[in-house]
Amino acid sequence: MNGRRPVVALIGLVRVSTDKQNTQRQHDALDPICLKVFEEKISGKLATDERPALLNALSYLRDGDMLCVQEVDRLGRNLLEGLIVLNDLFQRGIAVKVLEGIAAGEHTERSLILDLALALSEDRRRDIVRKTKDGLEAARRRGRVGGRRPVVDDNKRAAIFARRQRGESIRTIAAGVKVSIGVVHKTLAAAKDS
Repeated sequence: MNGRRPVVALIGLVRVSTDKQNTQRQHDALDPICLKVFEEKISGKLATDERPALLNALSYLRDGDMLCVQEVDRLGRNLLEGLIVLNDLFQRGIAVKVLEGIAAGEHTERSLILDLALALSEDRRRDIVRKTKDGLEAARRRGRVGGRRPVVDDNKRAAIFARRQRGESIRTIAAGVKVSIGVVHKTLAAAKDS
């Protein structure tokens, strides 16, 4: 490509809501076709002006370039937030290319299909949250509690107490028992409260 930028370029945006989520699937879709891909691990609830990676992508775009996302819900977590971002983009004259879902294609203005895709994404997310909540409640009724297994078992708890009685610092205890300083604090505080 003789070092020059293409006349029309796709500029990608990858977004997940938390640091714990993986962006690889989105990168696999966008990296091969986009000139540059911006990544954000931030809630889609934030307005456009509070999303640094989105702002960086927008400032990188030139006339005629398109912002590219794997699915339209990467622009916002629900219908309203997605519409706010899309309206902002379209008012700035920025087109959006969506790779997957019912809104797949190039868009220069709001349309029923974009609105519907965002509404369906919001409904799907709400359904997942409801099913997760119902599943956790059903497990609780059966006596099972979800979540991570405790870091401190009875042996580690006994070692923490014994080391503390010998006058060891919390930092030394944490290193010796191979747990975090916060876990030592929490274990000692729980014993004090009971």
